[in-house]
Amino acid sequence: MLQAFLKERRSWILFFLSLQLLILFVAYLDTTIPMASLFYIVLLSTLLMIVFLFFRYRKETAYYERLKEWDENIDHQMPLAPSSPFEQLVHDATSEQIDRYRQMAAEQKIALEEEKDELLSWIHEVKTPLTAMHLMIDRLTEQPLKSNMTYEWLRIHLLLDAQLHQSRIRHIENDLFIEKLDLQSIIAKEIKALQSWCMQKGIGFELALEERDVLSDTKWLSFMIRQVLTNAVKYSHSSDIVIESRQMNEQVVLSITDQGRGIDPRDVSRIFEKGFTSTRHHHDTASTGMGLYLTKKGADALHITIEVNSTIDQGTTFTFIFPKKNDFVRIASM
Repeated sequence: MLQAFLKERRSWILFFLSLQLLILFVAYLDTTIPMASLFYIVLLSTLLMIVFLFFRYRKETAYYERLKEWDENIDHQMPLAPSSPFEQLVHDATSEQIDRYRQMAAEQKIALEEEKDELLSWIHEVKTPLTAMHLMIDRLTEQPLKSNMTYEWLRIHLLLDAQLHQSRIRHIENDLFIEKLDLQSIIAKEIKALQSWCMQKGIGFELALEERDVLSDTKWLSFMIRQVLTNAVKYSHSSDIVIESRQMNEQVVLSITDQGRGIDPRDVSRIFEKGFTSTRHHHDTASTGMGLYLTKKGADALHITIEVNSTIDQGTTFTFIFPKKNDFVRIASM
């Protein structure tokens, strides 16, 4: 702040120093003026100027120091009232801009909430004909057509499901209900939903669940497992997907391993980024890059750690490390 103050008053300081030099120059030309007295006057006035600048620095920068601190949290009230006409101008202009910003932010928040409500309403309306479509597909007797129709139906269902969870992600803390869950029942339900697709691709499942009970949210945990299983089925062919659970360091660890195409090592650290798709398979336009992003968001809210190990053309393992039960009970009760 001192450097900024001196820079702001640079022209005044230079003007003062120029006057002192002018006085000394005139005294040098006019020998009748005693130089010792002039040096004393110049020195005394310079010291007074320094003292004057010191007090002006404290007075003039106090308001701007408070303004700088206030800027870190724009929702707080404006700092103390200004003490000079120019500070008043800054205060009035800033207050007007902040009031306008707050009004725009409030209007935008209302608009986003209305858009969210409309989207949720639309998703729930679409689910009704989608359910009817699934019942009609079940009545088909021609197996190739039935398989293809089921796959396309499943794609629509998963896209709507991802969109529904995306609309809830901003307020996920309010959307959670922590309870004791059975991993086997959740996984079995998700496998059943993918059954026709897996049969079409010749993919099976191998379950080895040593630990089944976890504390989590049914809706979001099911969504996370669904996303990983969907990717495993999508990128695998005629191979089993291995799902295992065990206890390690008082934590339940769930791993899902496929033998698919794998993930490029340079992509592993980015797969949870919003909208990211493979850099190795640019032709894969069916991927939206949202599934794993939402999975990571849900995992963070549930204090679940996700680890990914993958080898190109050999497969990928997603590992969910659940928090310790005592820790989660404490977190959930806060």
